[in-house]
Amino acid sequence: MLDLQRLRALHSVAVHGSVGAAATALGYTPSAVSQQIAKLERETRTVLLERAGRGVRLTPEAQQLVVTAQELLAIMERAETALEERRGVPAGRLTIAAFASSARGLLPGVLADLAVRHPALDARLSEVDPHLSVGLVARGAVDLAVAHGWDIAPLVVPAGVEHAVIGEDRCTLLVPEGHPFAGQRVVRRAELGGQRWVCQPPGRICHEWLVRTLRAAGHEPDIVHQAEENPTLVALVAAGLGIALIPELGRGPLPPGVVEVRLDPTPVRRLSALWRAGAARRPAIAETVRTLQEHWPRVVDQPSH
Repeated sequence: MLDLQRLRALHSVAVHGSVGAAATALGYTPSAVSQQIAKLERETRTVLLERAGRGVRLTPEAQQLVVTAQELLAIMERAETALEERRGVPAGRLTIAAFASSARGLLPGVLADLAVRHPALDARLSEVDPHLSVGLVARGAVDLAVAHGWDIAPLVVPAGVEHAVIGEDRCTLLVPEGHPFAGQRVVRRAELGGQRWVCQPPGRICHEWLVRTLRAAGHEPDIVHQAEENPTLVALVAAGLGIALIPELGRGPLPPGVVEVRLDPTPVRRLSALWRAGAARRPAIAETVRTLQEHWPRVVDQPSH
């Protein structure tokens, strides 16, 4: 008899790409995940993981077991959904994937609220890049994702996944004190040429938006500094090293030396919650989505300074 928890560990390694990432997603230690898979190898008398450089690679036999694991986990999800629906209250474990600024600016209040109102619900958060989280929902690796779409990169929702809009996050231009834009109430996109920019690296939506927008306005972007985290970008602006376009969500108070200016038209990204269609009836899903939408106005109405 195959053990479901061991199959879940193998499935998580396949989804997340490594034992360490699987352990983080499951809330275990890497050693515990490795032990689960080692026991599964003994039970099946099959090698499931092979060394590949510093990581591991699933064998063909493991890939077949992953398909079976996904089918079993889907059956378990339907059973748990049916039970939770009959009880009528949010309960059980709910795994949530959210991109960095939503994990910082929105989810803490939501999770705290859920913990108080629904003590039987065990909601667990993982910070995940937005281009990965939708796929994790579709594959059953997480129950719910908070993702976003832009005008140049709308959110693509795959078959079998449902979604609801949480709200819209505005982006503003941040410039150092003394910069010519600092004295303007509004800056138009046509004025952005010839500026030195600090921005996230290529492959991130904010980077792609900036490059496409400037080129559409006839300007080649001069990106002089790149950083993953928005607080780092703000610090670079404060030091007078460039200007930046940063979403308001999760940005926090601006430090001295940084001036916020509205860009016209204002860039907007739309946040959405996503979940599998098979879990749509779970009270935990419905209540978490409702709480995300309820908290959104409180988050976006906070002052920047």
